[in-house]
Amino acid sequence: MTKSATKEGTTRYARRFSGRASEGHFRESQRLVLSSIGIGTYLGQPDSRTDEGYTAAILAAVENGINVIDTSINYRFQRSERSIGAAVGQLAAWVAMDKLGYRGRPVAALATETVFEGSVAPGDLLELDVDIDDCDDEVIAYGGWAKVNGRRVIELKHCLGPMVPVAELDSPQALRERFALLRGRGATAGVFRGVAPVPLVVDAREPGKSLHASLMVPERAAFFGDHFPRRPVFPATLLLDLQMRLAIELAGSIGNRPGGAALTPSRMTNVKMRSFITPGQQVGLNVEMLPGTDERAAARVALSAHVGDRAVATARVELADKVLA
Repeated sequence: MTKSATKEGTTRYARRFSGRASEGHFRESQRLVLSSIGIGTYLGQPDSRTDEGYTAAILAAVENGINVIDTSINYRFQRSERSIGAAVGQLAAWVAMDKLGYRGRPVAALATETVFEGSVAPGDLLELDVDIDDCDDEVIAYGGWAKVNGRRVIELKHCLGPMVPVAELDSPQALRERFALLRGRGATAGVFRGVAPVPLVVDAREPGKSLHASLMVPERAAFFGDHFPRRPVFPATLLLDLQMRLAIELAGSIGNRPGGAALTPSRMTNVKMRSFITPGQQVGLNVEMLPGTDERAAARVALSAHVGDRAVATARVELADKVLA
């Protein structure tokens, strides 16, 4: 990737909208092919919620024919530039998806939407399906779902993960052998004993509004044996599970549930893992109620995780009232 826009790159971008964009929408200027309208990033507070809004808006703009993005170092204390960098990073990954095959290991990064459609009980047999939209040395784009007895219980939509060279995380030969095992007779039953509770302390709360907790990532844990032996990383699935539990606790503080129903996750959107969380780190978890409820969502909650002043993960979750059998 070059350090600045090029005539060739902006021309290719404009060609993607041939037949869709109005005549004259793209024009030559400053030796580039630019859209006739752009998007600005000056206004707004220097906070995580505004960052997420700008990222989503920039993605929508670029996906719909706008390639002029106005930013400056003095816009929102440079947070606008970081939001744009996040958005461009997501889009740049798509550009490389027509390259060669899979030679790395994907790590969690982006998930547009996860829909929780049903429950799973111990002993259930899961049927897993995945659709890989594209994959190369840089990134993988995919969606997928799981079923129990033909009933879909979860669906992942529009997921994107950067590829990391396998040797940085694990033994390539060990992974090949493990994959051969899974394709053959399968792993030995009963080996997985679950995950030990991770230390989590709620240290601030405002009932019905927000909650803050501190997560101390253990120095050693059994799950690091798979995630990853050569470069241990706290799994994103465990982080999101802890955050959803906090979201349920926060939303449940508002009042009694109707008809004895319990709050359960129904939909998660805009999941973004910004960086690895490593052993021994202390992670601050924030959950904050969002406005707006309807028949689909009894509560909407914003999730974020920080190491020091650095955001490492963000997401939003919708909770629904469900009568448990």
